[in-house]
Amino acid sequence: MQQIALSSIENSLIDEISSSRNEPKWLKEYRNSSLSIYQELPHEVSPLYNKYTDAKRMNPEQVSLSINTDSRIPEFLTKRIEDVKNDVGIIQIGSSIHSVNIPENLRSSGLIISSINDALKDNNELVEKIIKSSNSKEDKYTALNNAAFNSGIFVHIPKNLIIEEPIHLLSCLSNDGISTISRNLIVAEDNTKATIVQELYSPETQTQQAYLELLNTKVGSNSNLDVTTLQMMEQNSVNFSTRRTDLSQDAKVNWYLGLFGTMLSRYRIDYHLNGTGASANDSEVAFGNNEQSFDLNTIVNHHKESTEGKVVEKSILKDKSKSLFKGMIRINEDAAHSNSFLSGRSILLDKGAKSDAIPGLEILTNDVKATHSASVAQIDEEQIFYLGSRCLNRREAERIIVEGFLEPLSRSMSYQVRAWIAYLIESKWDGKELSINNDEQLKALVEVEETRYNEHAEIEQHYKYR
Repeated sequence: MQQIALSSIENSLIDEISSSRNEPKWLKEYRNSSLSIYQELPHEVSPLYNKYTDAKRMNPEQVSLSINTDSRIPEFLTKRIEDVKNDVGIIQIGSSIHSVNIPENLRSSGLIISSINDALKDNNELVEKIIKSSNSKEDKYTALNNAAFNSGIFVHIPKNLIIEEPIHLLSCLSNDGISTISRNLIVAEDNTKATIVQELYSPETQTQQAYLELLNTKVGSNSNLDVTTLQMMEQNSVNFSTRRTDLSQDAKVNWYLGLFGTMLSRYRIDYHLNGTGASANDSEVAFGNNEQSFDLNTIVNHHKESTEGKVVEKSILKDKSKSLFKGMIRINEDAAHSNSFLSGRSILLDKGAKSDAIPGLEILTNDVKATHSASVAQIDEEQIFYLGSRCLNRREAERIIVEGFLEPLSRSMSYQVRAWIAYLIESKWDGKELSINNDEQLKALVEVEETRYNEHAEIEQHYKYR
């Protein structure tokens, strides 16, 4: 099939996608229904947020869609793929799955990592239930993804399985300039524990290229899931992501989001705490320069009692970049004794940078604790002056201040995640390529982070050398 612009999308494309993949009848009907909704909805459903959003910066005339894309590995990604080829995980290039690696011991334990197409064949009932749980009417781009996804990743962690090594989900847009619409599903059954690392890349292209994602995550009772998303795409690309995470009783998710690339990143993140004792911890870092724009909307829904939610977003903005943080805590009638925290903070390094924060609370019951805060400030010139008196130039002083700005947030992260984010900030500050290849510099950063945050090191050394 030839390329088609997003502005010209119609039912014929949906029918061709379904036919080429031999999809079940229910999915074809669901796709067409979602397309009708997409064509009717505005860029931003909420009138409150409409005047702030930059969603229109995605040019539907330039964003091209097709059933298939170029599956060749972009040259800049060769080293990173060599690093992770033997790790547990899946590599996606455009709409094609390049490779899947599952060690035999995990495969025999029931771990599934596959394309969404294979999941529809092998786990149709589970996939159907999760896909249909997504409400296309909530957002225009949720509807678009439900209608026109041409790829996707499926991860299923069976009951009682504990996975020590991280699962890598590496996705990169294709060299041919065609955009990817990816429908991703992560299912962690009861009593499981796992760590997932998602990496998003894109090659340099002349036209606007988009990675559009709809991700559903289901975490079973008494399970613990750590997820890290690092978005390192080129600044001529666009990244729209809609994410929904459902947590059962005593389930816990820690999600770390690092946004560094694209001209426009738009993330809608929903947590649904459906079981007593469920907990969601969300940490978001955005670092913008030039004319980058970050649009983040994070919602924590407390549906049962004694649930906990924590959302901390921090933006570092240079040049004419800007961020928009829209946060909401909803504590429903049956969610007494719940505890929730929401914070959005931005630091502006240049006068042309801009940030807006719109936090909110909806409390429908008593005996709960919910707090929210937001702040936007330019860099403190007194701090610059003080650091200058310690022989640091302005550039070095700004980097020290930014490091201190992120310090409270980084303490909740693992050593590896802290090192990755520190490395990406340093790379972007110096104008280097954004990547997390396992080179000696990154390994050294991990060692530094382990030393800095090991609170018991002094005690251990004391007893060691007595």
